[in-house]
Amino acid sequence: MGNAYEIYAIRYATMSPRTPHMNYLVPDPHETAASDLDYFVWLIRGAGRDILVDTGFNAAEAEARNRRLTLNPVDALARFGVAADAIDEVIVTHLHYDHAGNLDRFPRARFHLQEREMSYATGRCMCFGSLRHPFSVEHVTLMVRHVYSERVRFHSGDGEVAPGITLHRVGGHSDGLQAVRVETARGPVVLASDAAHYYGNLHRRSPFPIVYNIGDMCVGWEIVERLAGHPDRIIPGHDPIVAEIYPCASDKVDAFALHLPPSRSFAK
Repeated sequence: MGNAYEIYAIRYATMSPRTPHMNYLVPDPHETAASDLDYFVWLIRGAGRDILVDTGFNAAEAEARNRRLTLNPVDALARFGVAADAIDEVIVTHLHYDHAGNLDRFPRARFHLQEREMSYATGRCMCFGSLRHPFSVEHVTLMVRHVYSERVRFHSGDGEVAPGITLHRVGGHSDGLQAVRVETARGPVVLASDAAHYYGNLHRRSPFPIVYNIGDMCVGWEIVERLAGHPDRIIPGHDPIVAEIYPCASDKVDAFALHLPPSRSFAK
């Protein structure tokens, strides 16, 4: 394979306890407990470079939103051997607070974003509190500043960051949400981000409750399945199962090797 990358999920925070209604728009009425919500950034490594997917949030945001921050993602990357000032490409799957914080911590980076996401995060929908709530005005404003500094590369639909790393707008959870398809030795792995917070959202066809367009979210499941070509090559955005089924990749930080096969399969 010409472009076989390594991918690492780096867990930096969590939220618990949760109820089924917090994880599924229409939960199973028989369920009384629900999985915690884990927070990740993803590192793509290969061809002599490191590419970061999403930038997480910091301690101030964790306190404001009552999240348990284990380690700032920038510090987690440092423990994994990657300095923030050495990263020159950052993919932002969408501009929600937990995916687009710390934008000031990557001084050399160019940011890859769907044009539709910037329009959504700065447009009329932000007049409504329920749609605005997952965003931080400070993060969005900083991304606007990066636009004015010519540090943002906009994509419309499908795009390419490097050979073997492609972007695909799926929408749904946020209007410009994009998934990332990465070629690895085990085939294409799709970082679905919040196209599916949990494996259960995808497998049950049950949306996560924070959603802009339910129709787009449902179609997005089909998109990530087609891009991956196998259910074991789809990585949801927040599922603690990821840390259970993928090999640990560090003794210094919670990092998991997604380019290696999982310990159990979701194939029927």
